[in-house]
Parts: sequence; structure tokens; C-alpha cells
Amino acid sequence: MHFVLKLAGLISFFCHSSYPLLYISNTACGSGFFKAAQGDHKCLQCPINSRTTSEGATNCVCRNGYYRSDSDPSQMPCTTVPSAPQNVISIVNETSLRLEWSPPLEGGGREDVVYNIICKSCGSGRGGCTRCGDNVQFVPRQLGLTDTSVHINDLLAHTQYTFEIQAVNGVSDQSPYSPQYTSVNITTNQAAPSAVSIIHQVGRAPNSITLSWSQPDQPNGVILDYELQYYEKNQAEWNSSLTRSQTNTAVIRGLKPGTIYVFQVRARTVAGFGRFSGKMYFQTMTEEEYNSSIQEKLPLIIGSAAAGVVFIIAITVFIIVCCSRRGPDSPESDNTDKLQHYTSGHMSPGMKIYIDPFTYEDPNEAVREFAKEIDISCVKIEQVIGAGEFGEVCSGNLRQPGKREILVAIKALKAGYTDRQRRDFLSEASIMGQFDHPNIIHLEGVVTKSSPVMIITEFMENGSLDSFLRQNDGQFTVIQLVGMLRGIAAGMKYLCDMNYVHRDLAARNILVNSNLVSKVSDFGLSRFLEDDTSDPTYTSPLGGKIPIRWTAPEAIQYRKFTSSSDCWSYGIVMWEVMSYGERPYWDMSNQDVINAIEQDYRLPPPMDCPSALHQLMLDCWQKERNNRPKFSQIVSTLDKMIRNPNSLKATTPLSSSVHLPLLDRTAPDFSSFSIVDEWLDAIKMGQYKENFTNEGFTSFDVVSQMSMEDIIRVGVTLAGHQKKILNSIQSMRAQMNQITSVEV
Repeated sequence: MHFVLKLAGLISFFCHSSYPLLYISNTACGSGFFKAAQGDHKCLQCPINSRTTSEGATNCVCRNGYYRSDSDPSQMPCTTVPSAPQNVISIVNETSLRLEWSPPLEGGGREDVVYNIICKSCGSGRGGCTRCGDNVQFVPRQLGLTDTSVHINDLLAHTQYTFEIQAVNGVSDQSPYSPQYTSVNITTNQAAPSAVSIIHQVGRAPNSITLSWSQPDQPNGVILDYELQYYEKNQAEWNSSLTRSQTNTAVIRGLKPGTIYVFQVRARTVAGFGRFSGKMYFQTMTEEEYNSSIQEKLPLIIGSAAAGVVFIIAITVFIIVCCSRRGPDSPESDNTDKLQHYTSGHMSPGMKIYIDPFTYEDPNEAVREFAKEIDISCVKIEQVIGAGEFGEVCSGNLRQPGKREILVAIKALKAGYTDRQRRDFLSEASIMGQFDHPNIIHLEGVVTKSSPVMIITEFMENGSLDSFLRQNDGQFTVIQLVGMLRGIAAGMKYLCDMNYVHRDLAARNILVNSNLVSKVSDFGLSRFLEDDTSDPTYTSPLGGKIPIRWTAPEAIQYRKFTSSSDCWSYGIVMWEVMSYGERPYWDMSNQDVINAIEQDYRLPPPMDCPSALHQLMLDCWQKERNNRPKFSQIVSTLDKMIRNPNSLKATTPLSSSVHLPLLDRTAPDFSSFSIVDEWLDAIKMGQYKENFTNEGFTSFDVVSQMSMEDIIRVGVTLAGHQKKILNSIQSMRAQMNQITSVEV
């Protein structure tokens, strides 16, 4: 008992004195403290952003959203991932790019922030972006950048890219979420071609050398020609000679026998010359070497000549015998033009029917049969005017022997193509080469024996139909527009007579001439490719992409393509022409268009459209395809309208179209707006708010009674804006009439 009292007194003394506190071995730490190991160690308070889950903890657990890396000590605060980089600056130089950015606002509480660059190529915009290939170079590197800048080289010309700049630190891999990033979109410019990689010697003589070389790995456009620089090895480079070649081969003449020459070659596009290739050394023959080679080959030359003579004689005898056996009534030989075997009994005499080039076992045979081979020396490319699925589209000149020079369009197959891409590319020529009609674009020929592979057609001076119409909004009379439609219909009738069906309108560059415009494109095909391909309804349930706005319901659902489905598409084109290139169904999604058509919704008549023309459109949009008119009937109907202009004077009032408000995105519900300014904003005509207010058009009752003269008086001078406002006013009036009738 005495011992216990002494111990208690000792403890009381220490507790009330200034002596430091003594820790008793193996005492458990309380909540919010931890001790890494048992023993007389001090309990430490949990670092920032961490906590304990029970007493006696040996470590503190990070709170949600905070982490420790494997190398972080237990007493280190928990940290989080950094925020996104800031203030990205992109500097494009042809096909190179420099990116600069500022560090993130929040580094996550760490000092080890680095950056990753994710490159995505978005091609022509018709599909999703894909990761860039290994050819793209990042300097100093792509991942783990410590500096806030990077150089990116070897991008493709005329290509859209998206770059994501990620900020990561030592705990980013602990987070279940992707790193924070800032993205930037850029489009590369036209660039000169890359250097030619290698030159081959094909042949040589005492005074000449024949060379060939590969196309640049990155031509960045159509190669116009090559420039070859050469000089004697023992002379200075400034004393070199230059020669040009339109192909990747050249014969250099006027050289000295037995002399070593230095050769370099570079390619030229519309962007200019690329870099010269590395120096290659080739030697001409000596006179002795040449004479010796001739003597060695002499027996072979004589033998080949003799065999050739015998062969010619045999062929001549065979032809004479065959001709003598054929009488005037004998059947035609198997060598008669293949196309004559494809005539149809029910068609006009001599009329050919269309042959699908994909039915050929060898697609090259279809190209040889339907398309003329053109020597590349006859083609002169002037400038790039666009880009297609397979490569660039250029304008240029074609000068064939014995013919005058003409302006042409040139499609070039891009480098690095596959056999399938080459076949699909040339199938277009195999299709177009079968057509011979003034309203169908004329195929001049193809270039397949040189690089690049080309398709050459007559040039369309006025571009695509939809663009042409928008550029000339309101400039044509109704008769002129009907003449344009008649020209397109005549071309379609010819195609249907040949049994050709637009199975893939977006991919077939079939252009139709009109009575008014020399060379405008059929169906505004360039518009098809602008559809939102991310919309799943763009892809048919049976596979393959379909331009929903122009396609008949049975073709969308069952891929049933016939001349009747072409008739539906033609009805949409009629609507485009009469509305001066307005987008069918406006900004409705593809799924909304499909749903609307299933509910029997049809496009309303464009402003000032004759009733007879809109009725013809509705005939083309019959749900039952067998009820749609044939193209011969459409041509006949349009001919009657042209001969009788009075039939085109009657127009359908917009307010009488009871189905108009259904899914019509250009006709917003005016009752949802409290003031006229809100309505103008909704139809994207907000710039005229002050004009309406100044002229007293401040209520919907007054606005709904406006005429075209009122709109002009307000100060709307652009024809397209006048039409848009008038259409919306007419829709407003129709909605007000419907509301009034319901109330009555």
C-alpha cells in the first residue's frame, strides 16, 4: 500500500510540473493520429487530406479524390490530380505545328506535373476522329513533357486535327478518371512535298542515263512535275544542269562517256518545290563497254526479229482464211465489241444498258473497256479546287493529239492507296464511261499507267447545284427554274433507260447539265456529305451509309433502290431548286426526318412555288413507290408547263398547308415568345430588332399582317433574309388561324 501511494504521488508530481511528458510504450494513438510502428514512438497527426478509420492506426487513409503515389512516405499529405492546362496557343506552319500553353491553375498539391499530347486526325469530317499514326513526330517527345511547349511535324496537308494537352502528376494513375485536358482544333495548310527517297538507274549508254525514282512519301497534293539536277562529280554544284519531267522517269542525254554524274530530284505541287533528294552517283558507259554489250546482244536481236516476222506472217494468213470463210449472213465473231452483247430487247435500237463494273472478275477489265487511257503528258494540272474521298480534285487542261485544248477536272488517287481503294476509285470511271448524254458529265479518260492514278472529266464551271442556287438567290424566273428541273429530269430519264440506279448517290459524282446553266451538278451531291454522320440513323439497318434527307423510305429501311427511289430523290431536288438551295428539312436530325416521313409529313411548298410544281413534288413522295411517276412522265409534265406558262401562275398559300407546323424547325411556336424581339432571335434575324421597333412592328398582331413590301420598308434588303422572315410570318399567321378556329 505504501508503494502504491508513492507511485501515485510521483505521477501527480510529473503531471503538475514543467517536466516533458513521458510516453508509455505501446500506447495506441487516438482518432486523427497514427504511429507507423509499435514502440516508444510519438503519435503523429494525420497529414492534410487524410484521416484514420479507427484508433491505433498505423497510417492515415486519403480522403475521396486524394491519393498517394507508391513512393510517397506515409507522413506526406495526400494530393490530387492537376486541373487542365490553360491558354493554349497553336501556330500552324504548313504541315508543322507548335503548341504552347500555361500550367494548370491547380497542380494537385504536387510539383511533379508533366504533360501528354494526344493527337487525333479528323480527316474530312465525315466520321469520328482517330488517333494519329506513328508518322507524326513530336519534339522533344509526346509524353512526359516537362516544358509547356511542343513541336509537331509530318502532319498531313489540308487535314483537320484535334490535339488534347493533358496535365498529369504522380497520382494521376491512381485516379479512376481520365486526366484533365485542354483541346485545340487546327487545320493544316497546303505544304510542299517531302523529299524523294531514292533514285534508281534503269539504263545507261555512253551519252545518256535513264533514271526512275519513287514518289515522295508525303506528296501533300498532286505532283505537277519533277525537277532533276545533275552535274559532273569533279565539278562544283553551282555548275549543274536542270531538266523537268512530268513522270517519275527521265532520260538525261548529252552526257560524256565514262563520266560519273551526281543526280538529285525534287517534286513540285501547287505549293511549290519540295526538298531535293540525297545525292546519287551514276556513271555513263564508255564506248568500249557499249560496243561490247551490242556484240553480246546481237544474236538475240537477230533471233527476236526473225521470230517477229514469222509471227506477223502467221497472223496475216489466219485473218485471210477466216475472212474468206465468213459470208454476209454468218454470225458475228467473238471479237465483236462487248457492249453490243448488252443491248436490251425492249429498248431503243442501239441503246446500251448499264453494266455494273463490280460484276467483273477483274475490275481493271471494266476500266479498260469503258474508259480511255490518257497519256499523262497530255494533262496539265493548274490548281487544287477541292478534296474528295480518294484524294484531291484539281482543275487543269487536257491537250490530246489532233484535238483542241479543253478545261477539265482531275481527280487524283492519293498516295499509299490499297488495291481495293484503287478499284473503288476507278469504278467511278467505269460507270461514267458508259454514259453519253448532253446532260450527263462527260468522262474524258483515265491515267492508270503513271503515278498518280487519275480520272479526268469535263469541268463544271458553275460548281455544285446547291451552291450555285444559293449564290443566285432570287435571280431566276419560274420558267428558268423549271427549265433547270427539266434538264435534270432528262438526264435521269436517260440513266433509267440504261437501267442505272443511284445505289450510292453520295459516292457517285454524276453531274447533270440544265437548259439554263452550263454544267451544274445533279442532286447537289456535295450536300450529302455534310450530314451529321454521328447520327446513327445515317447508317442503314442493313449496312451502308445513306443520305437520309434525299432517300426514299423503302431505300432507308430495306435498301430497296429502284428508279422509283430515284424519283423520290428527284422530288427533294425539285424542292431544293425552287427554294434556291435551302437545306431539306432544315436543321431537323436524321431521326426526326425519318419519323416525320413515317407520319406522312411532306415538305411544304417553298415561297412563290407554283401549285403545279409542288403537286409534282408530292407525287414523287408517294409512300407507295409504284404510284410515283416515271421520269418520262416527269419530263413530259415539265414540258407542258414550259409550253403553258399560265399553269405556273397559281401558288399555294403557305397558311393552307395544315401539316406545316409538324416538325418544321423554321416555324417556331410564336405563342412561346412574349415580345417580337424574342421571335426575331429565334429565327436568327435579331439584327433587325431596331428596324422593326422604329417602324412600329412591336406586336405579333401587327407583325403577322406584314407583306413583302413591309419587310423591305423595314430595311431588310437581302433576298434570303426577306424570304426567311416572310416564311416565318406566314407560319405565324397559320398558327394564329389554327388557334382562332379552335377557340371558335
